[in-house]
Amino acid sequence: MTAVRPDIAPKQAPEATRFPTGFVWGAATAAYQVEGAAAEDGRTPSIWDTFSRTPGKVRNGDTGDIAADHYHLYRDDVALMKRLGLKAYRFSISWSRVQPTGRGPAVERGLDFYRKLVDELLEAGITPVATLYHWDLPQELEDAGGWPQRVTSDRFADYAAIMAGALGDRVGTWTTFNEPWCSAFLGYGSGVHAPGRTEPASALRAAHHLNLAHGRAIEVLRGQLPAAAQTSVTLNLHQVRPLTASAADADAARRIDAVGNRIFTGPMLRGEYPEDLIADTRHLVDWSTLVHDGDLAAISGPIDVLGVNYYTPTLVSTPEKGAGSTRDDGHGASDYSPWPGSEHVAFHLSEGKQRTAMNWAIDPDGLYNLLMDTSRDHPEVPLMVTENGAAFDDYVSPEGRVEDPERIAYLHGHLDAVQRAVADGADVRGYFLWSLMDNFEWAYGYSKRFGTVYVDYASQRRIPKASAHWYADVIRRHALPPTGPS
Repeated sequence: MTAVRPDIAPKQAPEATRFPTGFVWGAATAAYQVEGAAAEDGRTPSIWDTFSRTPGKVRNGDTGDIAADHYHLYRDDVALMKRLGLKAYRFSISWSRVQPTGRGPAVERGLDFYRKLVDELLEAGITPVATLYHWDLPQELEDAGGWPQRVTSDRFADYAAIMAGALGDRVGTWTTFNEPWCSAFLGYGSGVHAPGRTEPASALRAAHHLNLAHGRAIEVLRGQLPAAAQTSVTLNLHQVRPLTASAADADAARRIDAVGNRIFTGPMLRGEYPEDLIADTRHLVDWSTLVHDGDLAAISGPIDVLGVNYYTPTLVSTPEKGAGSTRDDGHGASDYSPWPGSEHVAFHLSEGKQRTAMNWAIDPDGLYNLLMDTSRDHPEVPLMVTENGAAFDDYVSPEGRVEDPERIAYLHGHLDAVQRAVADGADVRGYFLWSLMDNFEWAYGYSKRFGTVYVDYASQRRIPKASAHWYADVIRRHALPPTGPS
C-alpha cells in the first residue's frame, strides 16, 4: 500500500479563510459498494445482489461480490484514513449482513464486523458515522413487496433497534437513510436501480413508506441511544433551475422540486406533504388512504442534523423547448421516468460548464445555492454535506502515481462554495467527500471512479491519488490552500 506523502507543515491560514471551529472533515462509502464478502458469515442477497446478476442491468455484468474487499481489508483502510488525517468516516451497514431475512434475530458474525470496524476507527481517533440504509434492502423483503408495502417500515424499525443495541455504546451519530429519493424513484420508477421496477404508483408509495420508516427509526434510536447521540437523514436534494424565466419553465421546476425534494423535506421537517405534490400525483395514488393517522407526526420527529448530498444542478423546462432536451436527467437512461406526475418535464445539460466522467456539469454555485436555500427554508436544523465529489477517468502512471487535477479543482471549488455559504449564514457543520475509495458504482459497475484513493481491483492495492494528498492538506490547514487548486 502506498503511503501518504510526508507531512509538510502548512502556513497558518488567515482566520477569515479557515473553516469554523469543530467543522468535521470526513469521507464516505456504502456497504454494497466497498465491502464485498457477499456470501460470507451469514450474509444473504440484497436487492443489489439480485439486480447486478440480472443480465443487462449493470455495465459489464459487474457485481459487488468482491468490490473493494473492505470486509477483509478494513484495518488497512482505517490505517490509510488515519494517515490522510480524516476526522470522521461515514459508512453504511448491510441490512442483510446483520439480519439476513430482514426480520427476526441478528446474526452475530455480521454484527461483529461492524463492531470491529467501529473499534478500529475509534482506536485511530476517527469518529464513526453509521448509515442504516444505503439502498440494499434484503431480497426477502423485496419478495414480500418491498418499500411499496407499509410493513417494510415496521421491519426497518426492528432493524434500527438491533443496530442501536449493538453499536449504540460506541457510535454517536446515526443516519437513517441515504438518498431515499433514489431508493423510491430510481428503484421503483425508472428501474435503473434495484429492484428495477417501473411502477409510478409504487414509487410514490415507496417514498411514503421510506419516510415512515425514517420516523419510526428515529423514535427507536432516541429511545435506545445515549442522550448525547445525534440522529440524521441524508437527502440528495436537487438544486432545480428553470431553463428560462417563463412561467411554464418555472412550473416545471416547481414540479421537480416537489417530487425531488419536498416529498421528503415536507413530511420530515414540516409534518406535511406539499399540496402541489398531492395535486400533481393524485391520479396515481390516493394520498388520503396512503397516509394513515399518526404517520406525519411519526415522520416529523426531530433530527439533529440534515445531511445534504450534491453533485450537479438540475436544469428543466417544458417539453416544447425542443433542442437540447432529454429524458435522461443524469440518473441513467430509461424508457420510464423517475418523476411520477411530471413525466413530461424536459431536462437539459448546462451550457459552458466542464463535465465529469458522469457527464455531470461542474457547478459549485449549485452547492452554495442549495445550502443557502435549505438553510433559509429549514433554519432549525444544522446541515452537513454528506456527499460531494466527482468521477474522472483516473489511471496509474508508469511511476505508480495517480494524478487527478480535475478532481482537485472540483473539490476546491465546492469547498469554497461551502465556505461562502457558512460566511453568509448557513449552519454547515462538516463535509464528507465522496468517496474515500473507488468502488462499485451501482448500475455503472466499476467503470466510474469517484474515489480519492485508487483501487486496483485485481490486486486490491490502494493508491492515494493526488486529490487524497490535497484533501489531507486541507484537513491539516482547516482551510483551503491560499493559492487555489494546483
